[in-house]
Amino acid sequence: MKVPAVAAMSIAALALAATTHAEDQRASPHADVAAMLAGKKITVSYGRPYVKGRVIFGGLVPWGEVWRTGADEATTFTTEADVVIGGLKVPKGEYALFTIPTEKQWTLVLNKTAKQWGAFKYDAAQDLGRAPMTVASVAKPVEQLTIAVVPAGKKLTLKLSWDKTVASVTIAQP
Repeated sequence: MKVPAVAAMSIAALALAATTHAEDQRASPHADVAAMLAGKKITVSYGRPYVKGRVIFGGLVPWGEVWRTGADEATTFTTEADVVIGGLKVPKGEYALFTIPTEKQWTLVLNKTAKQWGAFKYDAAQDLGRAPMTVASVAKPVEQLTIAVVPAGKKLTLKLSWDKTVASVTIAQP
C-alpha cells in the first residue's frame, strides 16, 4: 500500500516532534565544547548532570567501571585531524568517550562506536585505545559536570570537573 506524500510528511513531522519532546524532558542539559589545535577543530558533546546532594564517585559512578562520562548518550569526542591524547594515537573522526574512574587515577577510553546510549552496550573490543588521566581534588565542589578543552601552548588539555574531582589529559599533534 502506498502512503500519500502528505501522510508520509505528517508521520515524519510527528516522529521529529516526539524526538524533540523527549530531548526537552531530559533531566540534564547537553553541551558541546570545542577548541582548535593547529587549525583543526576538536569537539566534545556531552550531557551535564548535577550532583544534587548525591555521592558521585564511588556512589552514582562506581569506582573501576566504565562510565559514560556524562548523562544520557555516551559522550562523543570528534577531531578534524589526527591527534595524540595522553600517548594514544587518535585518527581524525568521531568516538565515544568513556572514563574509568578510580580513587587514585582515571583512564580515558575512546571507543569506535560513537553513537550509543550510555555505557549499557559498551564493547571493549571496539575500543580505539586508552590513556591515563591525571586526577586531583578541587577545593570548591563543582555542582554540574563540566568538560573543557583548554588551550595550553601548542597543546590542549581535556579537563573533566565534577563534584570534588578534576581529571585531565593532554591533547597534542602527532
